[in-house]
Amino acid sequence: MIIDYDVLVLGAGLAGMRAALEAKRRGASVGVISKVHPLRSHSGAAEGGINAALDPGDSWEIHAFDTIKGSDYLADQDAVEIMCREAPRDLIEMEHMGVVFFRGPDGKLGTRAFGGASKARTYFVADITGQALLNALYDTILKEGVKTHDEWFATALYVPDGTCRGAVAIDMLRGELHLLRAKAVILAAGGMGRVYEPSTNALICTGDGHALAYRAGAPLMDMEMVQYHPTTLKGTGFLMTEGARGEGAYLTNKDGERFMQRYAPKMMELASRDVVSRSETIELAEGRGVDGCVFLDLRHLGAELIHKKLPQIHEIALNFLGLDMVEVPIPIRPGMHYIMGGVKTDPDGATPLAGLYAAGECACVSVHGGNRLGANSLLDTLVFGRRAGAHSADYVKSVKPLTTGEEFLKSEQQRIQALLDRPYKGETHARLRLELGTLMDEKVGVYRDEAGLEDALAKVRAIRTRARSVSVQDKGRIYNQALLFALELDYMIDCAEATIMSAIERKESRGAQARSDYPKRDDANWLKHILVTQTPGADPKISYLPVTITKWQPMERTY
Repeated sequence: MIIDYDVLVLGAGLAGMRAALEAKRRGASVGVISKVHPLRSHSGAAEGGINAALDPGDSWEIHAFDTIKGSDYLADQDAVEIMCREAPRDLIEMEHMGVVFFRGPDGKLGTRAFGGASKARTYFVADITGQALLNALYDTILKEGVKTHDEWFATALYVPDGTCRGAVAIDMLRGELHLLRAKAVILAAGGMGRVYEPSTNALICTGDGHALAYRAGAPLMDMEMVQYHPTTLKGTGFLMTEGARGEGAYLTNKDGERFMQRYAPKMMELASRDVVSRSETIELAEGRGVDGCVFLDLRHLGAELIHKKLPQIHEIALNFLGLDMVEVPIPIRPGMHYIMGGVKTDPDGATPLAGLYAAGECACVSVHGGNRLGANSLLDTLVFGRRAGAHSADYVKSVKPLTTGEEFLKSEQQRIQALLDRPYKGETHARLRLELGTLMDEKVGVYRDEAGLEDALAKVRAIRTRARSVSVQDKGRIYNQALLFALELDYMIDCAEATIMSAIERKESRGAQARSDYPKRDDANWLKHILVTQTPGADPKISYLPVTITKWQPMERTY
């Protein structure tokens, strides 16, 4: 079957739904495909809040400076200015859609502090902010008549004559492949967290958007910038929101010492995430942890605050470790959480590939540079999702409809059938995914060096070779998750290779890229973006772009 839209959105998290809403409001016919029900999108896992400079004592300029400093000066400052200027309107719009943000005794919207921020500007709904935003947006797109294709999985972008004109996707419930033809496509497929194991990310975060764009010829930018969140729950990878530290929780080592006083004496536990994760890693390496963990201590905050503002993480720790954070410290460790890099876009979400847009975590505008500040990710999804929807709706007005694509759909059907027909030779997607994830955590984690990265690259390429013999043992068509896992594995390998190549290329330490063999930031040589572009029949190509500096010159970064 072939279905036609003006704008096709891949992904129904916050960026995808906000893009779809804006394009629909501007008169475009819009279809959204999502490999899960929209309310199960990973945006719903965001806990702590969303940033905006609303308070009279704050300003978009202060928010922008905090963001740029947090990025280790790798963010493009023109894009950061846009995000911080437009933040208040997007936050207020979400409240008007029905999000019930926390309010203080005076009835005004209340904030909490977040890492790397010089002002408390994070607005929140307990520790379920992402889920609250997701529900409000889903209600709104349904009211606006946006068509969603739930549990559809994209296998390839349709790019005739160098312009993106749709995507082929599997309807998972029926096992059928369809071509969704469009005048513009917006990728909003989220991150690639499961390229690492463990990760705070949902199992669906497999770099689909990154890989689809990469295979279609769009460059990936700053892929070496992989964020490790400082507080993930021991043994599970569950996120323990930064909002806990924003409310005043301590980080302690085995001696009960608040060790951040050694690394960030001014901001302590509220230094930026890269700084805190590196500090924890040093504590563990020097023997001041317990069983691979340090501790998040909330006891002094009291039961009333924990139950009122942090109920979800309280319940998670109780359910999975049997520990009541009202009574005892919780064991935590750094865990892979977010990728700052992604499909290179301009501030309107347009990629270098005509007709293709990207927004949210799969995109790199870039507003996060080398390290994202907490609570800027939800803001990124709303601001740049909206802008991508608006720009694409205008773009499609001058694009003529297509009547081609049947041959491309047939070729995808044959490719998927060939995968299903492949005989079992001993390799499974589950084994290779686990090998890939643990390799990335070990060699491309908080600290990296040349030897480890080169070893990781060789092993990832060996995994790619082995993946070509992975068999799908479930031969059925209806909701064949084994087939999806095998297709996702290829996407994850693309992301891993691009991440490692970029990490090898950047011979300095900046933000999340901590090279033990190049421990200093090197603005003279590396104040620039690294792009990776797939080249048919050859190794991926590396290129560079300058960082846009508007008014904030790079300086030493301390907290």
